[in-house]
Amino acid sequence: MGCIPSKSRSVSKTNHKAKDTPPSQSTNKEELKIGQELFIGKRKGNIKDKYIIGNKLGSGAFGFVRVGTHKASGHKRAIKTIQKESITKDMKEHSNFFNEVDILIKADHPNIVKLYEWYEDDKYYHLVTEFVSGGELFDFIIKSRMLSEPIAAHFMKQILSAVAYCHSNNIVHRDLKPENLLLEKDSADSLLKIIDFGTSKIYDNGGKMTQKYGTAYYIAPEVLRRDYTEKCDIWSCGVILYILLSGKPPFYGRTDREILERVQRGQYSMEDNEWGRISIQAKNLIKKMLQMNPSSRISAQDALKDEWITNNTLNSFRESDVQVETLTNLKAFRTEQKLQHAVLAFVSSQLISKDEAKRLAENFKRLDKNGDGKLSKEELLEAYKNQMGYDAAVEEVEKIMQQVDANNSGFIDYSEFLMASAQKDILLSKANLDNAFKAFDSDGSGKISALELKEILGSGGHGSEPMFNNLIKEVDQNGDGEIDLNEFKEMMMKLITQQ
Repeated sequence: MGCIPSKSRSVSKTNHKAKDTPPSQSTNKEELKIGQELFIGKRKGNIKDKYIIGNKLGSGAFGFVRVGTHKASGHKRAIKTIQKESITKDMKEHSNFFNEVDILIKADHPNIVKLYEWYEDDKYYHLVTEFVSGGELFDFIIKSRMLSEPIAAHFMKQILSAVAYCHSNNIVHRDLKPENLLLEKDSADSLLKIIDFGTSKIYDNGGKMTQKYGTAYYIAPEVLRRDYTEKCDIWSCGVILYILLSGKPPFYGRTDREILERVQRGQYSMEDNEWGRISIQAKNLIKKMLQMNPSSRISAQDALKDEWITNNTLNSFRESDVQVETLTNLKAFRTEQKLQHAVLAFVSSQLISKDEAKRLAENFKRLDKNGDGKLSKEELLEAYKNQMGYDAAVEEVEKIMQQVDANNSGFIDYSEFLMASAQKDILLSKANLDNAFKAFDSDGSGKISALELKEILGSGGHGSEPMFNNLIKEVDQNGDGEIDLNEFKEMMMKLITQQ
């Protein structure tokens, strides 16, 4: 029985269509574009003003990762600190850093680590992300030696779901390996998160890439030839699945050179004793992923539909497991004002508790039958027709799409689902509303002005001054042209009383 090698060796939304609005609402044709990316940006000031910096979690060539406690919410987060001097000397690394920021701002998937914000000071860049406490999948494999097929499929489905999401958004990771896969808990049923998008790239659809990135055991042969597409990620997934089932890599050697020579030949074996207990379906999926010709290699989306994945994960995602409360909240979601919607998006993306987010993520994945990281009308219909019958469900799903699909993508994105399905009295707690108000009231005056709204909601220069003035007028009861804390809370509490 083999074992996984010690730590791997490195080789080096859209425009929005305006929805119909009642005559009583503003006739301003501008639409406020609401999404989690609104609130993920570069912050001013010293990071220590907002975070209590704790223990170091790890370090690398260009910086280190520490745990930080968000002072306002008390939530733990991971802070990745990069030495500016070290990456400004290397333009490739400098570019990689900003690529990672751009990609994590856009990423909206339960199996991709979430970026909250980032800071820059004289010496460092600081990326603030989710704190994922269950350790690396690498360490879980070491401890377990080999995983049963249902457990391996549980992890593989999550990896493929995130990869399929990335590829559908023209993002290639280029360094998938068990060290870059973190678990929410040290358990076989854990939620998994892909991290470290430092070597990732947003690529042209159909375009080829030439830069050599990756890690010896997991790198695809065409990357070594410097002529590859996003299918290089699928090769890495095949290597990971091989390791999950056997406890050792398919391409092994005493040196990087030996490993890479075997990768280039693409020769591996599934004849050892440990493979005698592995199903033919699992072996077939590995073969589809480790096709030498990338054009013949299975896609992430097709791999999610593979019989080995579906047969081994059915019990984990039964419809009956979706909590009725979540479906009820989703059905009841309503906002009367754009600013209400924006504040909800802020709270659900920045302040939601870890436990609540994890519970909702599990329900999201149960509803997401094809694992593509977004909910279609068909998937929602499947869940609701069991509650109310087909015809009523069709009507209800149309209403949900109108209310929840804020970016008019035709799907319910993960962040939209979190916002709409969370328990409103928990989401809109006094502490969360106080912290949200402070975030919007950037100058600490005790009132939110149109200019402050533009700062936080008009990222990228979106929105004119009249639009933000109109948002103020909808909430400003005393007519002073600003929103105070009482007006802010009254606006948000309407969302609870109308449920």
